[in-house]
Amino acid sequence: MPTITGRSAVDELPSADGRPPLEADTATTGRLGDRIFGGLAMGSGILVITLVALVGLFLVAQAVPSLLNNNANFLTSREWVPSGADPRFGIVDLLWATIITSILAMLIAVPLGVAVALFITQYAPQWLSKPAATLVDLLAAVPSIVYGFWGLKIAGDYFKPVAEATSSVLGWIPFFRWDGTPSAKSTLAFAGIILAVMILPIVTAISREVFAQVPITHKEGALALGATKWEMIRVAVLPFGKPGIISAAMLGLGRALGETLAVTLLLSALNTSDAFSFSVFGGGETFASRIANDAGEFDSAQKTGAYIAAGLVLFILTFIVNAAARVVIERRKAFSE
Repeated sequence: MPTITGRSAVDELPSADGRPPLEADTATTGRLGDRIFGGLAMGSGILVITLVALVGLFLVAQAVPSLLNNNANFLTSREWVPSGADPRFGIVDLLWATIITSILAMLIAVPLGVAVALFITQYAPQWLSKPAATLVDLLAAVPSIVYGFWGLKIAGDYFKPVAEATSSVLGWIPFFRWDGTPSAKSTLAFAGIILAVMILPIVTAISREVFAQVPITHKEGALALGATKWEMIRVAVLPFGKPGIISAAMLGLGRALGETLAVTLLLSALNTSDAFSFSVFGGGETFASRIANDAGEFDSAQKTGAYIAAGLVLFILTFIVNAAARVVIERRKAFSE
């Protein structure tokens, strides 16, 4: 049978809808592939949402019975006696330590991470930018327990002069007061610094990827109008990358809120008999470290439920933070568009 440009004459006959058979088959295959991919993507999204909902339902179901039997105010009490005939437990100490360490970590890691990302993408020469990015990314591969031991055995000794100097200058403010107890490396401030080092690669990596995607025309246009390097970054790079910076900060915050091993090794637990301290140089326990420290003592449903209630608060806190970040990003995207 004669052929035309490598195809048989039959291939050139139009289909029922007027298109050549090969084009019709390609369109049908493409539509089928799109449907399969769309179905898999939708199924994956539904699966993730279902898993999160099931985790939330499990936490609520396990926590409610213990909360109903609690004889103290769960949100304001500093007591933590979740078992026995008179269970009394509250989360005010845990909430304070978790929030303070996370905020300190964010205050250090976000500006530093954005600055490193700007250096790698805007200032560093090609021969330096890739090795620098690789070295920063390698920090994410270090296990958290290594950070904890490093802070406990090495870095903590160098933090004592910092704590002493800060307390001597700003000690009249309760937030910075330190009387030498606990040791400097067991304070909330030092735990926040270690958390900052841990979340630094997350903030840097995401910010770096966003800055690398800034349209070259935006940067060249700013420079052509006479802007300096920093002015170009301020008017072209940072506004474009702001949603990415917010996303990076929220991911880092989620890591800081839930970090367990490093914080457990560092922080010095407070006794409920101690006076509550607002100082960042005080001790304490986060939600994660309290649960990790007492994991071997879950010997009753009431006690287990109390710790699950604490985990539920951490779950809700993380959910609120991420939801707020999503709202900010969407509003910023709408404004940019």
